[in-house]
Amino acid sequence: MYGPVPSRRLGRSLGVDIVPLKVCTLDCVYCQLGKTMTKTVERKDYVPVQSVLAELAEALAEGVEADYISIAGSGEPTLHARLGELIDGIRQVTTIPVAIITNGTLLYRPDVRADCAKADVVMPSLDGADEQTFQKINCPYPGISAEKVISGLCTFREEFSGRIWLEVFFVEGINTGPEQIAAIRDAIERIGPDKVQLNTAVRPPADPNVKRLSIERLRDIAAQLGPGCEVVADFSPGRHDVPIESQAPAMPQSRTPSSAETLFSMLKRRPCSLNDISVSLGISRNEAMTYISDLLHRGLIQSEDRGGSTFFKAAT
Repeated sequence: MYGPVPSRRLGRSLGVDIVPLKVCTLDCVYCQLGKTMTKTVERKDYVPVQSVLAELAEALAEGVEADYISIAGSGEPTLHARLGELIDGIRQVTTIPVAIITNGTLLYRPDVRADCAKADVVMPSLDGADEQTFQKINCPYPGISAEKVISGLCTFREEFSGRIWLEVFFVEGINTGPEQIAAIRDAIERIGPDKVQLNTAVRPPADPNVKRLSIERLRDIAAQLGPGCEVVADFSPGRHDVPIESQAPAMPQSRTPSSAETLFSMLKRRPCSLNDISVSLGISRNEAMTYISDLLHRGLIQSEDRGGSTFFKAAT
């Protein structure tokens, strides 16, 4: 569990990580966590549900407050076989709404749809609506196609009474042509999400050749995709939050790190800027820099420049 972290999409988001690092159905070229280590569609009991619920209950007892409990983290959360049981357990300990951040690739499966339907908000992604683009940008597990993903999203929309916020991640030169944008627009019309949120690579991606779009270009695409589309990528210098969501205003945190190891745990999940660390952990930039310097000296993390900002991540 991590956070709460400030997020434009979810406000104060308390993250629940239920799948090991980079266990996923995709190997997206833009992923800020790097290359997928285990590409699979097999659902397993990756993390003990009762341990997660116990940790959540302890955090809430300590006074942690959040606008959403977000199930996401280091891999694809719908690969956890007991996802539905986890959400049922969360309901028993808190009234905080639950959001699932997923790539949506397994929603063609009735069991996955049933689990996800227990959440308040489901936040799937769709970066390529034609097969060639989908394969190029998302590199899926064999058998997962663009149409299978879209059909699964359509079926889920029919069954799910909650909110669906669809994220589209744009990479210049891959899914930004007129035909690709038109295909995405058609898919959005079929799916009928409540929101469409546009993003691009503001953080260091898995493929260093990935090119991000400008804010102006994203706004132009949003206008082409129709009403209900918004840009969530954050282009403010040095300001990026911890998930793939845009920066929200700074807020006090109820838990702060006791050592550099706490920060290291966060950096193993995703690259963070100095401002990320300061805002997300509720500490001063000077204190954050003390932990960063220690981890750099020990060779546990490394720095990387991206778009005029410096990001820190776990050393590979």
